[in-house]
Amino acid sequence: MNVSITTVRRQNLLVLYQEFVQQAVAKGGTPRGLDQDFAAHLEISPSMLSQIKSARPIGDKLARQIETHCNKAAGWLDQEGLPSERGPDAAEERFIALARAAWRGANTRRKRELTTALRA
Repeated sequence: MNVSITTVRRQNLLVLYQEFVQQAVAKGGTPRGLDQDFAAHLEISPSMLSQIKSARPIGDKLARQIETHCNKAAGWLDQEGLPSERGPDAAEERFIALARAAWRGANTRRKRELTTALRA
């Protein structure tokens, strides 16, 4: 499959953004204001980040800047097919541990309620 460099860079930027959000939440932060924090981390305006996330192409100079600020090798943003499915983050692990403890401590009726709640 031949995908445009614009699409590849945008997808990889979103991977970096997701990693940034996961790290912030794992440290106890709230998701509020993380777009602005990520933009500041990349040394771009929040407006530019918003434009990039929706449609604006990422030029070569900006791509190298993003890679530098995210500790990625030059050209990383241009690689098609990077794994977008990362392993579970710390917040997900905490949720799984909590769900497992609730399940193991529940009677049959409560297990049905837990299952119903998760499906909803």
